[in-house]
Amino acid sequence: MHKRFGLTLATATAAALTGSLLSLSAAATATAAPGTATTADADFNGDGLADVATSAVHASVDGKAEAGAVTVLYGGGGHTTLTQSSPGVPGAPEKQDYFGSDLAYGDFDGDGYDDLATGAGGEDVGSDVDGGTAVILWGSASGLHGGTTVKDPRPTKHDRFGGVLEAADLNGDGHVDLALGTSTSATVDIYRGGFTRAGATGGHYTLLPPIVSGDGVGLRNLHSGDANGDGVEDLIVNGYENDSEDGYDANYWFPGSSSGVRAAGYQKLPAGFVTDVGDTDGDGYGDIVYGIAWDDGIAHAQKGGAVLIGHGSANGPADGVLQTFDQDTAGVPGGGESGDSFGAELDLGDINGDGHLDLVVGSPGENLTGGTDTGAVTILYGAADGSGITGTGAKMIDQDTPGVPNSNEKGDYFGSDVHVDDLDDDGLGDVIIGASGENSDNGAVYALRSGSDGSLTASSGIYVSTVGISGSGTPLLGNNFAD
Repeated sequence: MHKRFGLTLATATAAALTGSLLSLSAAATATAAPGTATTADADFNGDGLADVATSAVHASVDGKAEAGAVTVLYGGGGHTTLTQSSPGVPGAPEKQDYFGSDLAYGDFDGDGYDDLATGAGGEDVGSDVDGGTAVILWGSASGLHGGTTVKDPRPTKHDRFGGVLEAADLNGDGHVDLALGTSTSATVDIYRGGFTRAGATGGHYTLLPPIVSGDGVGLRNLHSGDANGDGVEDLIVNGYENDSEDGYDANYWFPGSSSGVRAAGYQKLPAGFVTDVGDTDGDGYGDIVYGIAWDDGIAHAQKGGAVLIGHGSANGPADGVLQTFDQDTAGVPGGGESGDSFGAELDLGDINGDGHLDLVVGSPGENLTGGTDTGAVTILYGAADGSGITGTGAKMIDQDTPGVPNSNEKGDYFGSDVHVDDLDDDGLGDVIIGASGENSDNGAVYALRSGSDGSLTASSGIYVSTVGISGSGTPLLGNNFAD
Protein backbone atom coordinates (compact mmCIF):
# COMPACT_ATOMS: atom_id res chain seq x y z
CA MET A 1 0.00 0.00 0.00
CA HIS A 2 1.00 3.53 -0.57
CA LYS A 3 0.37 5.93 2.29
CA ARG A 4 1.04 9.48 1.16
CA PHE A 5 2.67 11.70 3.72
CA GLY A 6 1.52 15.26 4.22
CA LEU A 7 4.45 17.62 3.95
CA THR A 8 3.40 19.94 6.77
CA LEU A 9 3.44 17.69 9.84
CA ALA A 10 5.37 18.29 13.04
CA THR A 11 9.18 18.33 13.04
CA ALA A 12 11.06 15.14 13.83
CA THR A 13 14.53 15.15 15.37
CA ALA A 14 15.74 11.59 14.84
CA ALA A 15 19.09 10.19 13.76
CA ALA A 16 18.79 7.23 11.37
CA LEU A 17 21.49 4.59 11.75
CA THR A 18 22.25 1.17 10.34
CA GLY A 19 21.12 -1.25 13.02
CA SER A 20 22.26 -4.50 14.55
CA LEU A 21 20.42 -7.80 14.32
CA LEU A 22 16.70 -7.78 14.92
CA SER A 23 14.97 -11.13 15.33
CA LEU A 24 11.87 -11.16 13.17
CA SER A 25 11.86 -14.89 12.55
CA ALA A 26 11.30 -17.55 15.19
CA ALA A 27 12.85 -20.07 12.82
CA ALA A 28 14.33 -19.50 9.41
CA THR A 29 14.30 -23.19 8.58
CA ALA A 30 10.59 -23.87 8.06
CA THR A 31 10.01 -26.33 5.23
CA ALA A 32 6.29 -25.94 4.54
CA ALA A 33 5.46 -24.75 1.04
CA PRO A 34 3.95 -21.27 0.79
CA GLY A 35 0.19 -21.06 0.25
CA THR A 36 -0.70 -20.94 -3.41
CA ALA A 37 -2.59 -17.66 -3.06
CA THR A 38 0.08 -15.72 -1.19
CA THR A 39 0.94 -12.55 -3.07
CA ALA A 40 4.56 -11.89 -4.05
CA ASP A 41 6.86 -10.86 -1.21
CA ALA A 42 9.99 -8.71 -1.28
CA ASP A 43 13.30 -10.51 -0.79
CA PHE A 44 16.15 -8.00 -0.71
CA ASN A 45 18.87 -10.42 0.39
CA GLY A 46 17.89 -13.51 -1.60
CA ASP A 47 17.53 -15.87 1.36
CA GLY A 48 14.05 -17.00 0.32
CA LEU A 49 12.36 -15.28 3.26
CA ALA A 50 10.14 -12.24 2.90
CA ASP A 51 11.48 -8.85 3.94
CA VAL A 52 9.48 -5.76 4.90
CA ALA A 53 10.41 -2.18 4.02
CA THR A 54 8.87 0.68 5.96
CA SER A 55 9.64 4.36 6.33
CA ALA A 56 9.99 6.94 9.09
CA VAL A 57 9.54 9.81 6.69
CA HIS A 58 9.70 12.49 9.40
CA ALA A 59 12.89 11.22 11.00
CA SER A 60 15.69 13.72 11.49
CA VAL A 61 19.06 12.80 9.99
CA ASP A 62 22.32 14.55 10.88
CA GLY A 63 20.28 17.25 12.57
CA LYS A 64 18.12 17.85 9.48
CA ALA A 65 14.48 17.78 10.56
CA GLU A 66 12.15 15.53 8.56
CA ALA A 67 14.90 14.35 6.24
CA GLY A 68 13.43 10.84 6.36
CA ALA A 69 14.64 7.27 6.78
CA VAL A 70 13.80 3.82 5.39
CA THR A 71 14.06 0.65 7.47
CA VAL A 72 14.11 -2.91 6.13
CA LEU A 73 13.14 -5.72 8.49
CA TYR A 74 14.65 -8.97 7.19
CA GLY A 75 12.60 -12.14 7.50
CA GLY A 76 15.58 -14.17 8.63
CA GLY A 77 16.53 -11.66 11.30
CA GLY A 78 18.31 -8.32 11.29
CA HIS A 79 17.48 -4.92 9.92
CA THR A 80 18.99 -2.00 8.03
CA THR A 81 18.04 1.66 8.28
CA LEU A 82 19.06 3.73 5.26
CA THR A 83 19.09 7.50 4.79
CA GLN A 84 20.66 9.92 2.36
CA SER A 85 23.71 9.94 4.61
CA SER A 86 24.21 6.16 4.21
CA PRO A 87 27.21 5.08 2.09
CA GLY A 88 26.38 4.92 -1.61
CA VAL A 89 22.90 6.46 -1.29
CA PRO A 90 22.60 9.47 -3.63
CA GLY A 91 22.02 12.94 -2.23
CA ALA A 92 22.42 14.32 1.25
CA PRO A 93 19.91 14.70 4.06
CA GLU A 94 18.21 18.08 4.11
CA LYS A 95 15.36 19.55 6.08
CA GLN A 96 12.01 18.20 4.85
CA ASP A 97 13.37 15.92 2.12
CA TYR A 98 10.91 13.22 3.27
CA PHE A 99 13.10 10.35 2.09
CA GLY A 100 10.80 7.33 2.01
CA SER A 101 7.70 9.31 1.08
CA ASP A 102 6.76 6.38 -1.16
CA LEU A 103 8.25 2.89 -1.63
CA ALA A 104 7.97 0.19 -4.30
CA TYR A 105 10.00 -2.99 -4.74
CA GLY A 106 11.08 -5.25 -7.60
CA ASP A 107 14.21 -6.76 -9.11
CA PHE A 108 14.98 -3.76 -11.30
CA ASP A 109 18.40 -4.94 -12.54
CA GLY A 110 17.57 -8.64 -12.88
CA ASP A 111 20.31 -9.91 -10.57
CA GLY A 112 18.01 -12.09 -8.47
CA TYR A 113 17.72 -9.69 -5.55
CA ASP A 114 14.76 -7.36 -5.06
CA ASP A 115 15.56 -3.66 -5.01
CA LEU A 116 13.65 -0.78 -3.42
CA ALA A 117 12.52 2.34 -5.28
CA THR A 118 12.39 5.19 -2.78
CA GLY A 119 10.93 8.65 -3.23
CA ALA A 120 12.04 11.84 -1.52
CA GLY A 121 9.23 14.17 -2.47
CA GLY A 122 10.61 17.22 -0.68
CA GLU A 123 14.15 17.03 -2.08
CA ASP A 124 15.60 20.34 -3.27
CA VAL A 125 17.32 19.66 -6.59
CA GLY A 126 19.83 22.44 -7.10
CA SER A 127 17.82 25.65 -7.01
CA ASP A 128 14.57 23.77 -7.62
CA VAL A 129 12.90 23.84 -4.20
CA ASP A 130 10.85 20.69 -3.51
CA GLY A 131 11.57 19.36 -6.99
CA GLY A 132 11.72 15.85 -5.57
CA THR A 133 13.78 12.83 -6.46
CA ALA A 134 13.65 9.05 -6.60
CA VAL A 135 16.42 6.52 -6.09
CA ILE A 136 16.70 2.76 -6.41
CA LEU A 137 18.35 1.10 -3.41
CA TRP A 138 20.04 -2.08 -4.61
CA GLY A 139 19.55 -5.55 -3.16
CA SER A 140 22.41 -7.97 -2.53
CA ALA A 141 23.27 -11.07 -0.53
CA SER A 142 23.70 -8.81 2.49
CA GLY A 143 20.56 -6.75 1.86
CA LEU A 144 20.07 -3.24 0.56
CA HIS A 145 23.21 -1.21 -0.11
CA GLY A 146 23.89 1.92 -2.14
CA GLY A 147 21.61 3.39 -4.76
CA THR A 148 21.16 5.13 -8.10
CA THR A 149 19.10 8.21 -8.91
CA VAL A 150 16.21 7.84 -11.36
CA LYS A 151 16.56 10.75 -13.78
CA ASP A 152 13.77 13.31 -13.75
CA PRO A 153 12.80 13.91 -17.42
CA ARG A 154 11.34 17.36 -16.71
CA PRO A 155 13.28 19.03 -13.91
CA THR A 156 11.85 22.35 -12.71
CA LYS A 157 8.51 21.62 -14.42
CA HIS A 158 6.88 20.14 -11.35
CA ASP A 159 7.35 19.56 -7.62
CA ARG A 160 7.45 16.32 -5.60
CA PHE A 161 8.93 14.05 -8.30
CA GLY A 162 9.13 10.53 -6.92
CA GLY A 163 6.41 11.16 -4.37
CA VAL A 164 4.24 8.51 -6.06
CA LEU A 165 5.76 5.17 -7.17
CA GLU A 166 4.71 1.78 -8.53
CA ALA A 167 6.79 -1.17 -9.76
CA ALA A 168 5.31 -3.72 -12.19
CA ASP A 169 5.93 -5.50 -15.49
CA LEU A 170 3.63 -3.35 -17.62
CA ASN A 171 4.57 -4.84 -21.00
CA GLY A 172 4.97 -8.52 -20.14
CA ASP A 173 8.62 -8.78 -21.14
CA GLY A 174 9.76 -10.20 -17.81
CA HIS A 175 11.47 -7.00 -16.67
CA VAL A 176 10.19 -4.75 -13.87
CA ASP A 177 9.11 -1.29 -14.99
CA LEU A 178 8.85 1.76 -12.73
CA ALA A 179 6.00 4.28 -12.85
CA LEU A 180 6.55 7.62 -11.12
CA GLY A 181 4.36 10.61 -10.48
CA THR A 182 4.06 13.79 -8.47
CA SER A 183 1.36 15.32 -6.31
CA THR A 184 1.43 18.48 -8.44
CA SER A 185 1.14 17.01 -11.93
CA ALA A 186 -1.10 14.59 -13.83
CA THR A 187 1.76 13.11 -15.86
CA VAL A 188 2.91 9.57 -15.11
CA ASP A 189 6.49 8.81 -16.15
CA ILE A 190 7.03 5.14 -16.96
CA TYR A 191 10.56 3.73 -17.20
CA ARG A 192 10.88 0.40 -18.95
CA GLY A 193 12.79 -2.41 -17.28
CA GLY A 194 16.47 -2.77 -17.96
CA PHE A 195 17.76 -0.61 -15.09
CA THR A 196 21.47 -0.49 -14.38
CA ARG A 197 23.43 0.87 -11.47
CA ALA A 198 24.97 3.39 -13.85
CA GLY A 199 21.54 4.94 -14.37
CA ALA A 200 20.43 3.41 -17.68
CA THR A 201 16.87 2.18 -18.24
CA GLY A 202 15.10 0.29 -21.00
CA GLY A 203 13.42 3.47 -22.22
CA HIS A 204 10.85 6.00 -21.11
CA TYR A 205 7.34 7.13 -22.03
CA THR A 206 4.54 9.10 -20.40
CA LEU A 207 0.87 8.63 -19.63
CA LEU A 208 -1.53 11.53 -19.11
CA PRO A 209 -4.67 10.44 -17.25
CA PRO A 210 -7.72 12.75 -17.13
CA ILE A 211 -7.05 14.19 -13.70
CA VAL A 212 -6.45 17.70 -12.40
CA SER A 213 -2.95 18.99 -11.76
CA GLY A 214 -1.61 22.08 -10.08
CA ASP A 215 -0.41 23.34 -6.73
CA GLY A 216 -1.09 20.52 -4.28
CA VAL A 217 -3.33 18.70 -6.75
CA GLY A 218 -2.21 15.81 -8.93
CA LEU A 219 -1.51 12.11 -8.63
CA ARG A 220 -2.19 10.51 -5.27
CA ASN A 221 -1.60 6.82 -5.84
CA LEU A 222 -0.45 4.29 -8.43
CA HIS A 223 -1.12 0.58 -8.34
CA SER A 224 -0.93 -2.41 -10.67
CA GLY A 225 -2.36 -5.84 -11.39
CA ASP A 226 -3.79 -7.95 -14.19
CA ALA A 227 -7.49 -7.06 -14.05
CA ASN A 228 -8.41 -8.33 -17.52
CA GLY A 229 -6.57 -11.64 -17.34
CA ASP A 230 -4.36 -11.17 -20.41
CA GLY A 231 -1.14 -11.96 -18.56
CA VAL A 232 0.17 -8.38 -18.55
CA GLU A 233 -0.05 -6.11 -15.53
CA ASP A 234 -2.22 -3.02 -15.85
CA LEU A 235 -1.80 0.40 -14.21
CA ILE A 236 -4.40 2.01 -11.93
CA VAL A 237 -4.13 5.76 -11.35
CA ASN A 238 -5.72 7.63 -8.46
CA GLY A 239 -6.01 11.42 -8.48
CA TYR A 240 -8.38 14.36 -8.66
CA GLU A 241 -11.01 15.03 -11.27
CA ASN A 242 -12.76 18.28 -12.21
CA ASP A 243 -16.41 18.47 -11.15
CA SER A 244 -16.32 14.97 -9.70
CA GLU A 245 -19.38 13.89 -7.77
CA ASP A 246 -16.99 11.94 -5.58
CA GLY A 247 -15.20 14.82 -3.88
CA TYR A 248 -12.59 15.24 -6.63
CA ASP A 249 -11.45 11.64 -6.14
CA ALA A 250 -11.11 9.46 -9.23
CA ASN A 251 -9.55 6.16 -10.29
CA TYR A 252 -8.68 5.08 -13.82
CA TRP A 253 -7.62 1.70 -15.16
CA PHE A 254 -5.16 1.63 -18.08
CA PRO A 255 -4.51 -1.77 -19.68
CA GLY A 256 -0.98 -3.08 -20.02
CA SER A 257 0.15 -4.51 -23.34
CA SER A 258 3.26 -5.76 -25.13
CA SER A 259 4.06 -2.14 -25.97
CA GLY A 260 3.38 -0.89 -22.45
CA VAL A 261 0.49 0.92 -20.79
CA ARG A 262 -2.13 1.95 -23.34
CA ALA A 263 -3.96 5.25 -22.97
CA ALA A 264 -6.70 3.98 -25.27
CA GLY A 265 -9.30 1.75 -23.69
CA TYR A 266 -9.00 3.18 -20.19
CA GLN A 267 -11.92 2.83 -17.80
CA LYS A 268 -13.13 5.03 -14.98
CA LEU A 269 -13.49 3.12 -11.71
CA PRO A 270 -15.21 3.76 -8.36
CA ALA A 271 -13.64 6.39 -6.14
CA GLY A 272 -11.49 5.49 -3.14
CA PHE A 273 -7.85 4.66 -2.53
CA VAL A 274 -6.76 1.56 -4.45
CA THR A 275 -4.52 -0.34 -2.07
CA ASP A 276 -4.22 -3.82 -3.54
CA VAL A 277 -5.04 -6.02 -6.52
CA GLY A 278 -5.37 -9.80 -6.39
CA ASP A 279 -7.49 -12.67 -7.66
CA THR A 280 -9.76 -13.10 -4.65
CA ASP A 281 -12.16 -15.56 -6.29
CA GLY A 282 -9.78 -17.66 -8.39
CA ASP A 283 -11.33 -16.82 -11.76
CA GLY A 284 -8.07 -15.66 -13.35
CA TYR A 285 -8.85 -11.93 -13.18
CA GLY A 286 -7.26 -9.54 -10.70
CA ASP A 287 -9.74 -7.87 -8.36
CA ILE A 288 -9.20 -4.26 -7.27
CA VAL A 289 -9.60 -3.43 -3.57
CA TYR A 290 -10.64 0.14 -2.74
CA GLY A 291 -10.59 1.75 0.67
CA ILE A 292 -13.21 4.41 1.36
CA ALA A 293 -12.32 5.70 4.81
CA TRP A 294 -14.63 8.71 4.49
CA ASP A 295 -17.95 8.82 6.33
CA ASP A 296 -19.79 10.61 3.53
CA GLY A 297 -19.37 12.87 0.52
CA ILE A 298 -18.32 10.10 -1.84
CA ALA A 299 -20.15 7.29 -3.61
CA HIS A 300 -20.27 4.01 -1.62
CA ALA A 301 -19.17 5.79 1.60
CA GLN A 302 -20.56 4.25 4.78
CA LYS A 303 -20.57 5.54 8.32
CA GLY A 304 -17.13 4.68 9.68
CA GLY A 305 -15.69 3.71 6.30
CA ALA A 306 -16.03 0.89 3.79
CA VAL A 307 -14.09 -1.45 1.51
CA LEU A 308 -15.01 -2.19 -2.10
CA ILE A 309 -13.82 -5.16 -4.13
CA GLY A 310 -14.19 -4.55 -7.86
CA HIS A 311 -13.90 -7.90 -9.60
CA GLY A 312 -11.88 -8.09 -12.80
CA SER A 313 -13.26 -9.35 -16.09
CA ALA A 314 -12.13 -9.98 -19.66
CA ASN A 315 -13.61 -6.60 -20.55
CA GLY A 316 -11.82 -4.79 -17.76
CA PRO A 317 -12.63 -4.07 -14.10
CA ALA A 318 -15.40 -1.55 -14.78
CA ASP A 319 -17.57 -4.43 -15.99
CA GLY A 320 -16.94 -6.64 -12.96
CA VAL A 321 -19.15 -7.28 -9.93
CA LEU A 322 -18.68 -4.82 -7.05
CA GLN A 323 -18.71 -6.04 -3.44
CA THR A 324 -19.03 -3.76 -0.39
CA PHE A 325 -17.87 -4.49 3.17
CA ASP A 326 -18.17 -2.29 6.24
CA GLN A 327 -18.43 -2.80 9.99
CA ASP A 328 -22.15 -3.35 9.68
CA THR A 329 -21.75 -6.21 7.20
CA ALA A 330 -22.91 -9.56 8.56
CA GLY A 331 -20.04 -11.33 10.32
CA VAL A 332 -17.76 -8.29 10.50
CA PRO A 333 -16.98 -7.34 14.13
CA GLY A 334 -17.78 -3.93 15.56
CA GLY A 335 -20.09 -1.31 14.14
CA GLY A 336 -19.66 1.67 11.87
CA GLU A 337 -18.92 4.87 13.79
CA SER A 338 -17.94 8.24 12.40
CA GLY A 339 -14.18 8.62 12.19
CA ASP A 340 -13.28 4.89 12.38
CA SER A 341 -11.58 5.11 8.96
CA PHE A 342 -12.34 1.47 8.21
CA GLY A 343 -10.55 0.82 4.93
CA ALA A 344 -7.88 3.48 5.37
CA GLU A 345 -5.31 0.79 4.53
CA LEU A 346 -5.69 -2.68 3.01
CA ASP A 347 -3.61 -5.66 1.92
CA LEU A 348 -4.28 -9.11 0.49
CA GLY A 349 -2.52 -12.33 1.41
CA ASP A 350 -3.15 -15.94 2.38
CA ILE A 351 -3.07 -15.76 6.17
CA ASN A 352 -4.48 -19.19 7.03
CA GLY A 353 -2.70 -21.09 4.23
CA ASP A 354 -5.83 -22.48 2.59
CA GLY A 355 -4.85 -21.28 -0.88
CA HIS A 356 -7.36 -18.40 -0.92
CA LEU A 357 -6.57 -14.72 -0.48
CA ASP A 358 -7.67 -13.00 2.72
CA LEU A 359 -8.05 -9.23 3.23
CA VAL A 360 -6.54 -7.20 6.08
CA VAL A 361 -8.31 -3.89 6.77
CA GLY A 362 -6.90 -1.07 8.89
CA SER A 363 -9.21 1.25 10.82
CA PRO A 364 -6.73 3.55 12.60
CA GLY A 365 -9.47 5.88 13.84
CA GLU A 366 -11.28 3.19 15.82
CA ASN A 367 -12.14 4.28 19.38
CA LEU A 368 -11.65 1.50 21.93
CA THR A 369 -11.06 1.14 25.65
CA GLY A 370 -7.77 3.01 25.45
CA GLY A 371 -9.42 6.17 24.12
CA THR A 372 -9.96 7.89 20.80
CA ASP A 373 -8.03 6.80 17.72
CA THR A 374 -6.46 3.76 19.35
CA GLY A 375 -7.00 1.89 16.10
CA ALA A 376 -7.85 -1.66 15.10
CA VAL A 377 -7.34 -4.15 12.28
CA THR A 378 -9.96 -6.50 10.82
CA ILE A 379 -9.23 -9.67 8.84
CA LEU A 380 -11.80 -10.75 6.25
CA TYR A 381 -11.11 -14.31 5.13
CA GLY A 382 -11.50 -15.87 1.73
CA ALA A 383 -14.41 -18.30 1.59
CA ALA A 384 -13.47 -21.97 1.89
CA ASP A 385 -15.11 -22.70 -1.47
CA GLY A 386 -12.89 -20.13 -3.19
CA SER A 387 -15.79 -17.84 -4.10
CA GLY A 388 -14.08 -14.73 -2.71
CA ILE A 389 -13.78 -12.55 0.38
CA THR A 390 -16.57 -12.95 2.94
CA GLY A 391 -17.58 -11.45 6.27
CA THR A 392 -18.09 -14.92 7.73
CA GLY A 393 -15.54 -15.63 10.46
CA ALA A 394 -13.99 -12.16 10.30
CA LYS A 395 -11.65 -11.25 13.15
CA MET A 396 -10.82 -7.86 14.70
CA ILE A 397 -7.60 -7.32 16.63
CA ASP A 398 -6.18 -4.40 18.60
CA GLN A 399 -3.38 -3.91 21.09
CA ASP A 400 -5.47 -5.38 23.90
CA THR A 401 -5.93 -8.61 21.94
CA PRO A 402 -3.94 -11.52 23.46
CA GLY A 403 -0.71 -12.04 21.53
CA VAL A 404 -0.50 -8.43 20.33
CA PRO A 405 2.24 -6.46 22.12
CA ASN A 406 1.58 -3.27 24.09
CA SER A 407 -1.91 -1.99 24.91
CA ASN A 408 -4.53 0.34 23.50
CA GLU A 409 -3.71 4.00 24.01
CA LYS A 410 -5.19 7.22 22.74
CA GLY A 411 -3.77 8.29 19.39
CA ASP A 412 -1.84 5.08 18.60
CA TYR A 413 -3.48 4.78 15.15
CA PHE A 414 -2.94 1.03 15.19
CA GLY A 415 -3.63 0.00 11.58
CA SER A 416 -2.19 3.15 10.01
CA ASP A 417 -0.77 0.71 7.47
CA VAL A 418 -1.10 -3.06 7.08
CA HIS A 419 0.85 -5.64 5.15
CA VAL A 420 0.86 -9.43 4.65
CA ASP A 421 4.15 -11.32 4.14
CA ASP A 422 5.21 -14.89 4.87
CA LEU A 423 8.21 -14.01 7.00
CA ASP A 424 9.23 -17.56 7.90
CA ASP A 425 8.18 -19.49 4.76
CA ASP A 426 5.72 -21.71 6.61
CA GLY A 427 2.92 -21.14 4.11
CA LEU A 428 0.99 -18.77 6.38
CA GLY A 429 0.90 -15.06 5.67
CA ASP A 430 2.06 -13.05 8.66
CA VAL A 431 0.28 -9.76 9.43
CA ILE A 432 2.48 -6.69 9.80
CA ILE A 433 0.76 -3.66 11.31
CA GLY A 434 1.90 -0.07 11.61
CA ALA A 435 0.88 2.19 14.47
CA SER A 436 2.20 5.58 13.42
CA GLY A 437 0.97 7.36 16.56
CA GLU A 438 2.59 4.98 19.05
CA ASN A 439 4.65 6.75 21.74
CA SER A 440 3.67 10.30 20.82
CA ASP A 441 3.99 9.82 17.04
CA ASN A 442 7.31 8.00 17.18
CA GLY A 443 5.49 5.12 15.53
CA ALA A 444 5.87 1.36 15.76
CA VAL A 445 5.54 -1.86 13.76
CA TYR A 446 4.01 -5.11 14.97
CA ALA A 447 4.94 -8.24 13.00
CA LEU A 448 2.31 -10.80 14.06
CA ARG A 449 3.13 -14.41 13.22
CA SER A 450 0.28 -16.54 11.94
CA GLY A 451 -0.16 -19.88 13.69
CA SER A 452 -1.78 -23.00 12.28
CA ASP A 453 -4.42 -22.58 15.00
CA GLY A 454 -5.41 -19.18 13.62
CA SER A 455 -3.48 -17.21 16.23
CA LEU A 456 -1.59 -13.98 15.51
CA THR A 457 1.23 -13.25 17.95
CA ALA A 458 4.45 -11.33 18.40
CA SER A 459 6.88 -11.35 21.31
CA SER A 460 7.44 -7.60 21.11
CA GLY A 461 6.89 -4.55 18.98
CA ILE A 462 9.44 -2.88 16.73
CA TYR A 463 10.07 0.69 17.79
CA VAL A 464 12.28 3.57 16.65
CA SER A 465 14.82 2.64 19.30
CA THR A 466 14.83 -0.95 17.98
CA VAL A 467 15.96 0.16 14.53
CA GLY A 468 18.30 2.96 15.55
CA ILE A 469 16.09 6.04 15.08
CA SER A 470 15.84 8.65 17.82
CA GLY A 471 12.58 8.86 19.72
CA SER A 472 12.49 12.65 19.66
CA GLY A 473 10.20 14.44 17.24
CA THR A 474 7.59 12.58 15.22
CA PRO A 475 9.28 10.01 12.95
CA LEU A 476 5.98 8.17 12.23
CA LEU A 477 7.61 4.76 11.86
CA GLY A 478 5.20 2.26 10.31
CA ASN A 479 3.02 4.74 8.47
CA ASN A 480 4.00 3.25 5.09
CA PHE A 481 5.02 -0.23 3.90
CA ALA A 482 6.45 -1.02 0.47
CA ASP A 483 4.21 -3.04 -1.82
